[in-house]
Amino acid sequence: MDSIRQFMEDHLQEIIEDIKFLVECDSPSLNKKLMDECGERIQELLYRYFGKRAEVLEEEKFGNHLKFEYGERDETILILSHFDTVWEPGDLEFKIEGDRAYGPGILDMKGGLVQAIWAIIAIKELKIPFSKKIVFLFTSDEEVSSPTSRYVIEEIAKDCDYALVTEPPVVRTGALKTERKGSARYYIDITGKAAHAGNNHHEGVSAIQEAAKAIDFLESLTDYEVGTTVNVGFVKGGGKLNVVADHAEIGIDVRAGTSEEQERIDEIIHGLTPFTEGTSLDVRGGVSRPPMERNQDTKDLFQTAKEAAKEEGIKLKEASVGGGSDGNLTASMGVPTLDGLGTIGDGIHARNEHIIISSIPERAAFFSNLLIGIGTNDGEA
Repeated sequence: MDSIRQFMEDHLQEIIEDIKFLVECDSPSLNKKLMDECGERIQELLYRYFGKRAEVLEEEKFGNHLKFEYGERDETILILSHFDTVWEPGDLEFKIEGDRAYGPGILDMKGGLVQAIWAIIAIKELKIPFSKKIVFLFTSDEEVSSPTSRYVIEEIAKDCDYALVTEPPVVRTGALKTERKGSARYYIDITGKAAHAGNNHHEGVSAIQEAAKAIDFLESLTDYEVGTTVNVGFVKGGGKLNVVADHAEIGIDVRAGTSEEQERIDEIIHGLTPFTEGTSLDVRGGVSRPPMERNQDTKDLFQTAKEAAKEEGIKLKEASVGGGSDGNLTASMGVPTLDGLGTIGDGIHARNEHIIISSIPERAAFFSNLLIGIGTNDGEA
């Protein structure tokens, strides 16, 4: 067993305790108080292992973001981890059953966050030569599409040479994510004309009927062969049953594999005109994350990751997925990006969210090897 893997095995219980320390601090995206309390726990870990705290990037409505630096070289590796979760306080609790550790955000992505910290600790404690600077960014609003952190990420990423994202890998295969669809969200307000449904039905113009026509058209834009999905996931409208509805609202989620396709769908939705005479449409929203497209830089970085994984006996795979992450932002800026470097587990956004404890030493050692491989070989195969 190599020294890094042995280091992780020797410190596994401490790693689990650190994960527990963060998971037991609930951190729903929209609760600034709890988010900042969780951020303070991250600060405690950083100070414990590195003797210094992260720079606090203050936010008014969301939790503060944290920026931590390790190393002094010119070229820079950006590590992205978010510590907000989809869970409200008390929804889930930390527990261990056999080889599984459960808890809110343990897989998505506090486990991966801690695992990445320990990957750096191993390099530090084992005094392994390392020729890059690491900028570790902990963000507080990824689960709500990064409304404030995206600008922080983009500002920092423009000076970085690589980006590594500690989201979970693909379930069951452990594959890294080298390609992600872009995402967009829209809301359409529909206005009609109210009338008495019994006495003057002919004088009304139903906003609900217009919504139905719009929904049918929007859903027809889905093209599985191209990789585009358009999903109307929210509908409301009307009120009393004896009144022709004069208002309706629909919400749409769009996923697309390329920037060109994302822009095409965006133009169609923003260019919608009423299907029913006497109604009007007001479209809000737009692109939230561009696609993370696989290019030659991605391929080269993944090859470095394959070599790093081979040292731990991992036959590393890659995958294209529909969900988005902050890796979409860095990749769209031309920064070579790998995603899915977090903990192995299952149940993202589900009540059975968990990580596999026995996989942590292997994956943490792999992350260390990847940092070292980038640091010594400039990311080339």
